[in-house]
Amino acid sequence: MLILGHLAITCFLTGLIWLVQVVQYPLMAQVGQDAFTQYHSGHTAQIGFVVGPAMLLELILAGWVLLERPGVLTVLGAVLLGFIWASTAFVQVPQHFKLSSGYHEDTVKALVRGNWIRTLCWSARAVIALVLAAQLLK
Repeated sequence: MLILGHLAITCFLTGLIWLVQVVQYPLMAQVGQDAFTQYHSGHTAQIGFVVGPAMLLELILAGWVLLERPGVLTVLGAVLLGFIWASTAFVQVPQHFKLSSGYHEDTVKALVRGNWIRTLCWSARAVIALVLAAQLLK
């Protein structure tokens, strides 16, 4: 059950990050300066209720998987998760903080570019989680 829970939360977050990367973040450039602050405030507040608990659950399950099934794949998955958390803390959060005061075209572009780190890391984590689940089913 642990591996399947890990797979489920990782795939959920992978789908969510692709939605954010391809839809949410690029649309910030289309909102317009007058409505941007309200839009951004709503986005960050509402997405936090979805992303925060899910990321925390993924962290717990990834750590548990690492303890229960140590190996190259689980270590790689943990390293990728470290990149995701570091990128969130040191790239996306500061950019969102800057955007909370209003629209900045360069910051929105940097947010979209920098978010590819998380998008690719979560995608790789999903592949790893699928492989771990497939190994379990053998």
